[in-house]
Amino acid sequence: MALLSFRKPGTTRVDAPASHGGIAALIEGYSIEVMPRTAAKVEDFRALLPAGTRVYIAHIDGTGIDDMVATARRLRDEGFEPMPHFPARSIPGPATLADWIRRYQTEAGVKQGLLLGGGIATPRGEYHSSMQLLESGLFDDAGFTHLHVAGHPEGNRDIDPDGGEAEVMAALRWKQDFANRSDAQFAIATQFAFEAAGAVAWAERLAAAGIEMPVHLGIAGPAKLQTLIKFAIACGVGTSLGVLQKRAKDVTKLLVPFEPTELLADLAARKAAGAASNIERIHFFPLGGIAANAAWAIAHGGDAAQPAAASVA
Repeated sequence: MALLSFRKPGTTRVDAPASHGGIAALIEGYSIEVMPRTAAKVEDFRALLPAGTRVYIAHIDGTGIDDMVATARRLRDEGFEPMPHFPARSIPGPATLADWIRRYQTEAGVKQGLLLGGGIATPRGEYHSSMQLLESGLFDDAGFTHLHVAGHPEGNRDIDPDGGEAEVMAALRWKQDFANRSDAQFAIATQFAFEAAGAVAWAERLAAAGIEMPVHLGIAGPAKLQTLIKFAIACGVGTSLGVLQKRAKDVTKLLVPFEPTELLADLAARKAAGAASNIERIHFFPLGGIAANAAWAIAHGGDAAQPAAASVA
């Protein structure tokens, strides 16, 4: 049974390759996301992830900076590249931002960060957007080597209430201009989607608009269908939610873990045909668990975890 074969009327589907070769090339150098509380359940990341993997650390509102820094330090000690989130609306002001940067660098050797607006409606202080964080100059002053910003292939109604993308695109053009003046390497890390055609079309619109930052496309890892639907609704994933809803109508499929295999095969085929060359990396959201996501990546040609690592509890 096809897992992700949904297509919108009027779109052309590119046949996916028969082997996993295309997927293996696509997921090479993938990144993955954790939270301090989920990271605490992993005995040793070296049993799961290739050495040097970039691991984003989600800063959910209410998570203490001590837990964030400790998670970053642990990942660094185990041989990975921590990239903590900096959610603008959760940061009271420049003094707090400077302190977070100092702690991440001195205690965990952090030199990469994902800057985003954040998920709360009312800002804790004067920051409400990632553009303000960039304008502070604190990341450039601290010598951050990589700065990523958020992307939304299916739009963001918090920014464009009408369902369009005019404001989102304007913000990305501003960030592109900033990236051109910065010594840091910039990229766009996106919200997860479940349909390749829409993500490819969005990436190509970016390129047409002169936005040259490479795209690190968010993909949900293997998980129960009910779990994915819950997260998709909570995170505002729109158009491609239809993929999940269509699958949910078949009761037999509710018992089978939902995997991104066909989505990534479709995406790999489209890229091989010359589409969306600006999609540079895959970023996994391990909604069904880090271990399940890592096992799926290895099974589909991704680099194996480090040998002789401790087992996962």
